[in-house]
Amino acid sequence: MFELAQRNWWMIALRGASAVLFGILALIWPGLTVLTLVIFFGAYAIVDGVFAIGTAIRHADRRMEWWPELVEGIIGIIFGLVAFIWPGLTALGLLYVIGAWAVITGIAEIAAAVRLRSVITNEWFLGISGALSIVWGVILFIFPGTGAIALAWVIGIFAIIYGAALLSFAWRIRNRDPQPG
Repeated sequence: MFELAQRNWWMIALRGASAVLFGILALIWPGLTVLTLVIFFGAYAIVDGVFAIGTAIRHADRRMEWWPELVEGIIGIIFGLVAFIWPGLTALGLLYVIGAWAVITGIAEIAAAVRLRSVITNEWFLGISGALSIVWGVILFIFPGTGAIALAWVIGIFAIIYGAALLSFAWRIRNRDPQPG
């Protein structure tokens, strides 16, 4: 799996870069309406899902190693489309959609990090991405009453940290020897 991830490091980097860009946009315009936030989230989730599916397709020659990325990609696209189809979602509904997406993709990323543990050191960058995603999702479920401006700031900060962790992971595997140590 390491060799496949290493060959496709740029897809992971694009996912990270899109998360950072999404985060910056959320911080620049914190007063956006829920509709605009829905559009930003929907676009990001679809782009992230497409790249995750691309990674899965490139891993398809390995029997069981591609499915977490495929599931993550399909769920990301579905949640992105939900955001576009029902743009009038309330802030609470949006929180739950984002929270569920964050938890599910976080679990998939931690599963991938665990699989990589035997072939690469410092796979924890991917694990941190997953853990941050799960924590973010749980926070959204516990504190759904946050205002739209606070939500935009928290989403922006999360996306930048999450994207930076993915970019760090992509950079780390780009030129690494597959032997741990």
